[in-house]
Parts: sequence; structure tokens; C-alpha cells
Amino acid sequence: MKTIFVMVKCQLGQAYKVADEAVQRVEQVSEVYSTSGKYDLLMKCYLTEDQDIGHFVTEQLQTIPGVADTFTIIAYKAFSEDKSY
Repeated sequence: MKTIFVMVKCQLGQAYKVADEAVQRVEQVSEVYSTSGKYDLLMKCYLTEDQDIGHFVTEQLQTIPGVADTFTIIAYKAFSEDKSY
């Protein structure tokens, strides 16, 4: 599995709708957080090794109504395990 984080800038007033749509529609989206600063949302996504990151972001995330811009961060190594469950 590949882990990516995608920072999303939304059109004004659309952050909650974009977050809900991402969680409901895109199975690779694991978590969505609202953030302060230049971007409105931070999405954590898990992709299979054969999935193309560029196609995933442009076809699955940037097409969500209300998304204005994205910034993708590729994660290489997790230094701690997810203890949220």
C-alpha cells in the first residue's frame, strides 16, 4: 500500500460538502481533517501499489464538486503505527 496525504482548497462554503463527498464516494480516502491555513482539508489516502497517484488525484479527488485546488504529499515510511482503533 502507498500512503498519500492530499491537502484540498475548497470553494467558499464547500469544505463540509467536499469532506462528506470524499468519505462517502472515494474508498481510498481513510481520514479527512479540517485544517487552518492555505488549505481547508487534509485527506489521508491509501492506494494499492499499482495505482497511479496522478490519475487518482485528478480523477477521484479533483473532480469532487467544490474542490478548487490540491497539494499532494507522498509518504515513504511510517515511524509509528496507527493506534486509533
